Amino acid sequence: MQTPLFNRNVASLAAKFRIAPPYIANFDSGSAMLRATAAYLRGEDFPGMGTTPPAAEPIATLINKLPRQVQEFIYTVGSAGEAILPQQLSGVSAEVVSQWMVSEYPQRQYPAVAIGSASGALVHLSAALDMPWLPQTFMIPVLHPEMNPDNPKEAMEWGRQVAKPLLDANPDLVLHHMYDPNQDRLTLRGMDYFRVKRLRLGETYKRFLQDCLPRGGTIFIVECQRTWPTTQVSDRHIFQFGALGGATPEEFIHGSDRVPEYLERYNVPKQQWNPPTPDGDRPEAEWGFEPSLRNDIKNFARDRGYQIRRIVFQEPEHLSPFVAELYRHWYKQRGMLANRLLVESFILLEPMWALRTGSVPFWMKFNMQPSLEWIENYLENTDPYDEIYMMLFSHGVDAVGLPSIESWRQVFRRARKRGEFIGVEEDKFPRNFATLIRYYTDLKRVIPSRYPLPGSLTLEQLDRFVQETGDRFPVNWE
Repeated sequence: MQTPLFNRNVASLAAKFRIAPPYIANFDSGSAMLRATAAYLRGEDFPGMGTTPPAAEPIATLINKLPRQVQEFIYTVGSAGEAILPQQLSGVSAEVVSQWMVSEYPQRQYPAVAIGSASGALVHLSAALDMPWLPQTFMIPVLHPEMNPDNPKEAMEWGRQVAKPLLDANPDLVLHHMYDPNQDRLTLRGMDYFRVKRLRLGETYKRFLQDCLPRGGTIFIVECQRTWPTTQVSDRHIFQFGALGGATPEEFIHGSDRVPEYLERYNVPKQQWNPPTPDGDRPEAEWGFEPSLRNDIKNFARDRGYQIRRIVFQEPEHLSPFVAELYRHWYKQRGMLANRLLVESFILLEPMWALRTGSVPFWMKFNMQPSLEWIENYLENTDPYDEIYMMLFSHGVDAVGLPSIESWRQVFRRARKRGEFIGVEEDKFPRNFATLIRYYTDLKRVIPSRYPLPGSLTLEQLDRFVQETGDRFPVNWE
């Protein structure tokens, strides 16, 4: 068991050297988007998702040339390498995590701070407004080797046995044990996803707000209202089978024509999964907002004289068209053509180089059919772009709802002059693991344009844009 002294030492290192605690997943949306936002506010770019240097590109290129089974083994082992032993869960500290998160940001005054759900579009909004974002959710990968990804009931019972020390040590967290054999098949062979959500701010977040947000400043509460059918395991412990992506909740729970085809591809002798029976819809593990935090933020803001604004949307990607059009409007105000679109995917995003290349950012939550439909919907309802560039996250699985690379290429037909992938070897998708580095190195190579970084947008400029666009976007500003 890890001692309080151990946790204090970890916290000290985190604050001094911006080192994440050893139980934080680097490949998760929360940690990656935090790093991307903080890097921009430090005046830095975001190579290798904030953890892998560009110098590793030759190694990634070599992995792309290996046989499929070897690639998948490397992906599984690499993911499991970030996991902690179940016995170490008692040493997890939400406050230590908070201390690392706030240490990522320059300790100075900000006009606003965002707290809540993760969104790649929010990274770009935060960059434009010179605004830190503090996640509600973070992920703890827990080692679980030789697990059959297609036995969710067994996974839930295993989680029941190991989770209590984590929850006992962190009364302000609720655990969402997320289990997705469709998109996370390779990683589930070695580890499980323990996502936790804050119910309260905690002392570290409060101290950061007091130190960096002047009286009268604004706290944006970012609320993705996406839910998922889940099963209550115990107090503050929820099991979620499946996740947002290509398959629907109904397909995970009841099956469909697509599920047996998928299982057959991976030599699984069954027609559908047999998950625990859901007993309610609750905030989605990765993206959904747990509303208990809202009241704690409001009480703190009232006592300290802060303004509260809520950014409310249903799906993680619903903020993306708004931010894209905000950037387009901003570029035009700067005398730029605003005719270049950069489509980002999951944790492949680059706020610094979006601005340096004069690219309008549009973020997709993953590489599945709903994301393809969302970018197509956006392009149908906006003025055409001359250039469209696209990143695609590779997760290594021929999953239910995965569009072909040819389907993704169809997006480029909407570009008036040029369309091109960034960091993608088309014949390797979705096992194009080099893209985890090349999204950054290719971005700098493929788009030659360079612009100076602008000054930040003001909250008044944001308000005017919100008022001018009215109900055009599926986002509520409350």
